[in-house]
Amino acid sequence: MRKQIVAGNWKMNNDLAQTETLISSLKAQVKTSNAEVMIAPTATNLWHAYNSTKNAGIEVIAQNMHFAENGAYTGEISAAMLKSIGINTVILGHSERREYFNETDETLAKKVDAALAKGMRIIFCFGEELADRKSGNEENVVGDQIKKALFHLSAADFQNIVLAYEPVWAIGTGETATAEQAQDMHAFIRKTLADKYGNDIAEDVSILYGGSVKPANAEEIFSKPDVDGGLIGGAALNAEDFFGIVNAF
Repeated sequence: MRKQIVAGNWKMNNDLAQTETLISSLKAQVKTSNAEVMIAPTATNLWHAYNSTKNAGIEVIAQNMHFAENGAYTGEISAAMLKSIGINTVILGHSERREYFNETDETLAKKVDAALAKGMRIIFCFGEELADRKSGNEENVVGDQIKKALFHLSAADFQNIVLAYEPVWAIGTGETATAEQAQDMHAFIRKTLADKYGNDIAEDVSILYGGSVKPANAEEIFSKPDVDGGLIGGAALNAEDFFGIVNAF
């Protein structure tokens, strides 16, 4: 049975003191839903965040990793390094990584393989740009991103895959896909999985929506049958807003 998940991507925000303050505020919130709660601080604060959230019902996850286990990759972090400090889940394929750091579906496939080889869970991101949506090409774009990066995997691998649909035109813009648009795309994504791996696998994979989710719209979006939670950006930097989303189930 698939899980409800709310993951907060802090992006390049919060120094150590700010991380401590936000985690303290998050721990003070009351959770009324059954959703898994995750936060992705910056790499420099992962170890501190991990130790600060033990027994708090909050999983600390990474925003990115490299596909190599070690070597001459200045500034990069491997799956083994993340595992060594207690980090078991990583976000891969975020639209900002694709846009600003030229990540391709082929590179992401290698990162996926590296993470799975170390037993990590992956939140795999994908989504169309505004031009794709306006031209009616969004399903082709999303389908290709999923197939090129993930369809070499075995059915068993999907036990450690969470999908995150993030329409690029709705990230940090204040624009949000309607609940119906989110549901339509999530249903397409689930069908794409079913066509390749069968209904049982497709029904077990959690699919998150990422695109300007806020407490005001989270309940409507999460009420849709194929939306299993959210990958949250800006609202994750405010503890009350974040838990307003967590408790929207």
